[in-house]
Amino acid sequence: MGKASDRDSLVTLLAPVVSAQGLDLEDVSVTPAGKRRMLRVVVDQDGGVGLDTVAQVSTAVAAALDESDAMGGTPYVLEVTSPGVDRPLTAPRHWRRNLTRLVKVSTAEGTSLEGRLVEIDDDGIGVESDGDVTRLGWQRVASGRVQVEFTKPSGKPRAGESDEEG
Repeated sequence: MGKASDRDSLVTLLAPVVSAQGLDLEDVSVTPAGKRRMLRVVVDQDGGVGLDTVAQVSTAVAAALDESDAMGGTPYVLEVTSPGVDRPLTAPRHWRRNLTRLVKVSTAEGTSLEGRLVEIDDDGIGVESDGDVTRLGWQRVASGRVQVEFTKPSGKPRAGESDEEG
């Protein structure tokens, strides 16, 4: 399935099925896997996707595929999964789901900024780095990635906050 039109037809078929389960369809890909093909369907929702939800979506997707000829006659393996931490942040919903996480932002100007995602709204994002918050409008945000952290963020106060009780 190298043709964009094949992927587009799968997206057209599966997006409403996934949406009916309360999730967003993030990606669809088909790759060769020996004599079969691997159909990977990536779904997500606010708060993350649990195993029970993946199982429900997988059942609904399999039923929709069985009722259509979208995969043709060649055998395939269906994998329904959630995005990994390495997926690029490209849509506002991706950013919203990663509020408070450490991110690296690539800007439309070709620069990058690394810091904690502390704000997101209809106009853009705010990234805190070294105590200062940099606001970037959506037109300036090219993409971003969550940076893996092995420790929880410290309880240090954000810019403008005091750690003293008053």
